[in-house]
Amino acid sequence: MIQYDPRGGFTLPGESGYEQLTLDLAKKWGADVIRDSDGTKLSPEILEAGYRIYSTICIIREHNAFAEAHPDSQQQTFLSSDAVVAEGDTLVIEPLKGYFDEQFALNDGPDALAYWEVWDRTANARVPRENWKYENGAITVTGCAPWHRYTASFLCYRIWEEINMYNHTTNHWTSEHLRQLDPRHPAAWAYLQKWLDDWCVANPNTSVVRLTSLFYNFVWIFGDDMRRRSRFVDWASYDFTVSPAALKAFEAEYGYALTAEDFIHQGKLQATHRPPTAHKRDYMDFIQRFVAEKARVLVDIIHRHGKQAYVFYDDSWVGMEPYGKYFSSIGFDGLIKCIFSGFECRLCAGADVPVHELRFHPYLFPVGLGGLPTFSEGGHPEKDAMDYWLHARRALVRQPVDRIGLGGYLHLTQGYPAFVDAIAGMADQFRQIKALHAHGAPATLNMRVAVLHTWGKLRSWTLSGHFHETDGNVLIHINEALSGLPVDVRFISFDDVLNGGLNGVNVLINAGRAGDAWSGGDVWNDPSLIAEITRFVAQGGHLIGVNEPSACEGGDTRLRLAHILGVDQDDGSYACHMPWTFETAEAPFPLYPRALGHKADLRLTDPDTRVLLAADGVPQMTLHAFGRGSAAYMSGFTYSPRAARMLYDLLRATTGADGAEASLADSTAVETAYFPADGYLVAMNNADERVSCRVALPGGSLDVTLAPLEMKIVKI
Repeated sequence: MIQYDPRGGFTLPGESGYEQLTLDLAKKWGADVIRDSDGTKLSPEILEAGYRIYSTICIIREHNAFAEAHPDSQQQTFLSSDAVVAEGDTLVIEPLKGYFDEQFALNDGPDALAYWEVWDRTANARVPRENWKYENGAITVTGCAPWHRYTASFLCYRIWEEINMYNHTTNHWTSEHLRQLDPRHPAAWAYLQKWLDDWCVANPNTSVVRLTSLFYNFVWIFGDDMRRRSRFVDWASYDFTVSPAALKAFEAEYGYALTAEDFIHQGKLQATHRPPTAHKRDYMDFIQRFVAEKARVLVDIIHRHGKQAYVFYDDSWVGMEPYGKYFSSIGFDGLIKCIFSGFECRLCAGADVPVHELRFHPYLFPVGLGGLPTFSEGGHPEKDAMDYWLHARRALVRQPVDRIGLGGYLHLTQGYPAFVDAIAGMADQFRQIKALHAHGAPATLNMRVAVLHTWGKLRSWTLSGHFHETDGNVLIHINEALSGLPVDVRFISFDDVLNGGLNGVNVLINAGRAGDAWSGGDVWNDPSLIAEITRFVAQGGHLIGVNEPSACEGGDTRLRLAHILGVDQDDGSYACHMPWTFETAEAPFPLYPRALGHKADLRLTDPDTRVLLAADGVPQMTLHAFGRGSAAYMSGFTYSPRAARMLYDLLRATTGADGAEASLADSTAVETAYFPADGYLVAMNNADERVSCRVALPGGSLDVTLAPLEMKIVKI
């Protein structure tokens, strides 16, 4: 059996008033660190128990007195009113109607009003400033075109920090509503630096300052109607970074002015899943540099006090993306990522920091983020924990992290012994996996897979949120499957393709919906992009397209790579063109039809395209030879262990790779990893039933039997 330390690498959330519970669970789970959480404190008995201490701070909140004395230092955002239809020459718009009035307050100061706009959305035209006026909380518009729709775009203060707001509205917090400061304002920035310096002095027991991200929260806009409480959410949006001060600084640096419409974007906002404008790209870079510059100052303050600075990569993380150009300049000592899935483990594991730590779910709250009654009547936290762990462990076998842990109210574990035992088992498995990696990496196929989308490296292993926020997007399911496969994965942009980004790549994946940032949208109007990918495949590369890859209007095909894929999407243009008939071919590997979507608008472009799966006479999964390379198409993809296996088989079939190189079980329920340095095989059963299988290995095979959901490490 692999030798490993049964203690360490685990961060436990402690809680004042539950000292004995804290110390008992620290021992059972093998914790070496105790932390506080939002809404909890650590008593002297816990602080002095001999554990390293993480202390949680959110640098921009819990400063209400300062915010009330300096209201202009509060964070802001642009919002757009709901559209109002003009019945005559004049109409009145109430800007904040429909929004949650405890979250927003209008900024109608002169600096802000200069950026307000009114739009005729029917004509897609800005209304001249002389045709509208604002007074007493309402906008009156004159000179309207009857029956046209009008909106107002305006700046407002965010008067309730969104994570605090969530906890109040979901977990029934009753404390003061916390506001948030913007370090863009000199008075606020000076105050925050002094506050942190004083805090470090007042907390001598703290080993690690755990920054709950930094300055700007992901965008979460609440409405006043419970039928649509969450009007808009985007975990990677930059809308909450805006202010008159930021807009003026941007104009001074870039030489042009941004407008409200650069953010409102016809009321759609600049959501991450849409291809960005050139103005948005400039603004993102501007904010990223600002965040890195200010964060470096905070880290230096923490280091001066002999403490380490870890950052929690969720909540107020906008501008500090771990794969961005400026992240490494901040100098964080560690990155903590809360995870629901395997791709989030890989996101954390690959970041450029000394220590990588995962915060597991379920969070120790009465209600989980998905609305389940996790630690309340009817909840089964041990089942939730195991479900998340099945996603995590397959990714951790591929790339390790240094630490794991939990957060929340520790007292909620009382009455849930099965959960306590489940976490102990997961912690034990984690330590075994970590020990295996310490002696060498697992075997992988000699295969480099590049995932192609608008954001490239910046959005490595993610789209714009957790699995549950982006679950309907096909690419997040592809990422989840790849996170546990024995292949080298990188993320490249369309610009990368034109600058040698396909060098050394074996398989290129493009997956998404027409027009989105993942499929690419109008970028496919560039003939040089199409030519470069055509060259790549013709000279021996391989392409996998999923859902509506390379979809773009205006060309001779809707899927601009249809000539490579051997399949196209019919938008109605082919109504008078007869389709190729086909016979379904035998697949070279087991298919899992439930993993695919169903699209009724597909047709072959080449009679030699092999249709592996069809539905109602329409191809859904195909293979197509092109030059010395090949292409595969799937109508959709939904992650499951069996779906991941099908993707793995597809990668091997297109490239000719031998699964025995990296170990391969003959059961689709079992995933494996072979660590050649010490000759250990890890076998993981994803099924809730006993499974016996044969694992192919370099030079032989091995029979393995696994209990339900068991992970077994076998010496070869």
